[in-house]
Amino acid sequence: MSEQVTGTTPVGAQRRADAGGQRARVVFLVRVPTERTEAFLAAYEQVRHLVAGGVPGHLVDQVCRSSADPEQWLITSEWASLADFEAWERSPEHRDLVRPMRECFTDARSLRFVIHAQTPAVARA
Repeated sequence: MSEQVTGTTPVGAQRRADAGGQRARVVFLVRVPTERTEAFLAAYEQVRHLVAGGVPGHLVDQVCRSSADPEQWLITSEWASLADFEAWERSPEHRDLVRPMRECFTDARSLRFVIHAQTPAVARA
């Protein structure tokens, strides 16, 4: 599947021409009490290595801690398509794998996006 640059896209940005195959970004904004941080990060390590090792459509993920609130965390993942993520999310393996991580949350919010445009990486000398 190829990406095409369109005339209305800002300089340096790319937009996919085929809406059906757009990559997706999934965002989880979660609260983890300080005393659960170690368990949360250990559970995240389990999840990310297993997902990266073979879940179809998974491309990359990150976990980020707020610089202003040590109990606020952001987990993002990028997928070849939203359908790939949703298939993984519905699987029994998903529920079992993420359970230890979810047990650390006191609050969680999930958002899903299809990637509309992206600035390509630039090689730096």
